[in-house]
Amino acid sequence: MRQAVSTPSAPKAIGPYSQAIRAGNLLFVSGQIPLDPATGALVGGDIVAQTRRVLQNLAAILEAAGSSFGQVAKTTVFLQDMNEFVAMNEVYAEFFPAPAPARATVQVARLPKDVKVEIELVALAE
Repeated sequence: MRQAVSTPSAPKAIGPYSQAIRAGNLLFVSGQIPLDPATGALVGGDIVAQTRRVLQNLAAILEAAGSSFGQVAKTTVFLQDMNEFVAMNEVYAEFFPAPAPARATVQVARLPKDVKVEIELVALAE
């Protein structure tokens, strides 16, 4: 059984998708970009500011589903520029307790709204 998870504490979907889907005890969270959920405006600034906003958005969705960063099994990080990996990684590390989840990080040609970073994840949600 699939169940949509959504919260006003994270940005509304900007397309035909859910913020997250719970399937059994797994939670599949759609890629989040640095949008301010209160205003819908893009958070400008450097990769540090954008990564922090993305992770805050993910935290809100995890909380709405009764999960947390400690329950995350896998993430995928999409970067506009792999040269910003170190700065992104420093912020990312602040949010995930050990052991860190499995992860893939890839550079892409373009992201929605031309942001610098997008992150999606899979977590346990009981």
